[in-house]
Amino acid sequence: MMHKTQKLTLTALFAALSYAVFTFLQIKIPIGADATSIHLGNAVVVIAALVLGGPLGGFAGALGMTIGDLLDPVYITYAPKTLICKMVIGLIVGLVAHKLGKIQDTNDKSKIFKWVLLSAVCGLFANVILDPSIGYFYKLLVLGKPAAELSFKINLMATGINAITSTIVSVFVYMGLYPILRKQNMDTLRLA
Repeated sequence: MMHKTQKLTLTALFAALSYAVFTFLQIKIPIGADATSIHLGNAVVVIAALVLGGPLGGFAGALGMTIGDLLDPVYITYAPKTLICKMVIGLIVGLVAHKLGKIQDTNDKSKIFKWVLLSAVCGLFANVILDPSIGYFYKLLVLGKPAAELSFKINLMATGINAITSTIVSVFVYMGLYPILRKQNMDTLRLA
């Protein structure tokens, strides 16, 4: 019962944190009537997937950022894309860190660091491909090709910047949190 309560609480916390970071700590880049942004919301998704595991961490981050999209008139139409892309980040991070790297089974900080870095890079790289591509096809069908191509290039650049900054932030934050999580026996929370 205690693990379920902790997982539910942490899921809500990460959802709220991803919403707040995405909504209030972003730099919007206008593209005509549309926009993209530079933000660290994806870093929260990565950290959530590292702490809670891929499915639950991805869900928490996706939920928070999707709510952020739904409450912003500029991004409201992108809520489904956000839900999918952020869930994919979480699933990939969880797969690489916990299933392949088995970071929960070791105390070797250099091994943990390598797998956490690799998982963040893999999850966020997938987002760099997926997010602008889904946006491109949406805009191609709705707005026509010229707007789609311009938006794709700008969105690709913004998503790339987000990936680099989110990788750095998420790895350093998680590596700072890891000793505390281990001490509190929360590093195995995802297994319960």
